[in-house]
Parts: sequence; C-alpha cells; structure tokens
Amino acid sequence: MNTRTDSSTDFTPVDQDLYAGAFQLLDPDPNPIPEPAAPAALAVPAPVPLTATLPMRLTGPVEKVLSDALNFLDTHGWTRYSLIHPEGARCSIGALRAAAGSRNAAYRDAGNLLLNEARRQHGKKWQTIPSWNDCHSGAEVRSVWEAAIRRAHHLNI
Repeated sequence: MNTRTDSSTDFTPVDQDLYAGAFQLLDPDPNPIPEPAAPAALAVPAPVPLTATLPMRLTGPVEKVLSDALNFLDTHGWTRYSLIHPEGARCSIGALRAAAGSRNAAYRDAGNLLLNEARRQHGKKWQTIPSWNDCHSGAEVRSVWEAAIRRAHHLNI
C-alpha cells in the first residue's frame, strides 16, 4: 500500500471567501425572515387548482400501436388480399407491423385485441387478422379498429 505521510501536498489551498461569495450569488438569502402567521380563525386555505389534482394518464403500448396503425391506414390507405399494395396501402396486419416496428409484446397484444374485437363484431369463425380483413368492407374494418382502440384505452394497456 502506497500512502503518503508527509505534510506537503500538491493541492492548491482553497479560498474560503471565494466559495462564500459564489454561494451568496446562488442563494442570496439562505435564512429568509418568515412572515407573521395570520390568526388561525382568519386563515383561509388557498384554493387548489383542479388540474393539479387530476391524475396523468399515459397511453399504453397496445393502445399506441393500435392508434398508430389506424393512423397509418388513414394516411397510406387500406387494402385487401395483399400485405402491402404497390401504391403503399396495407392490410390490417401490415399496418400493425408498420406501427409496432417489430414483433414485440405490444404488437402481439394489439393483434390479439384486434382479432378478439373482429370476432366479437363479425363472428368467432375468424382465425387470423388477414382472413378477417380480406372478407370485410373498409367501414367494417375501421369499426373494429376503433373499438379495439377504445378497449385498449379502457384497459389502460
């Protein structure tokens, strides 16, 4: 173990007045004088704004994927019988893939929620999103998307 024991050091001495001046600039009055308190009978609590008490709700990952996918369909178009149309439109599963970016948990959960909603609205015979997508009109497909987004919002997922 190498420990220096002599009293000489290579450090520059600290100028305490310099530090005190710097702290005075950062906090000019570290000990403010409190104002006298009003009598308890006359003290009225300040109103609390309602916006400060409302909880902040964040969009869940499944709701975000579903919303982004529907926005993709609105922007680029919806198609049947093809994952990606030559002009850029996509089917429902293609929009999900574009919105999720990868086949992660949010993608799988969004797909399951979308398929469950399709089955709820159009019957339990649908085994896949593409088969359901290809057999319905644009309005019917959009109705399922919107209901799935509402459900994800309600479930906060």
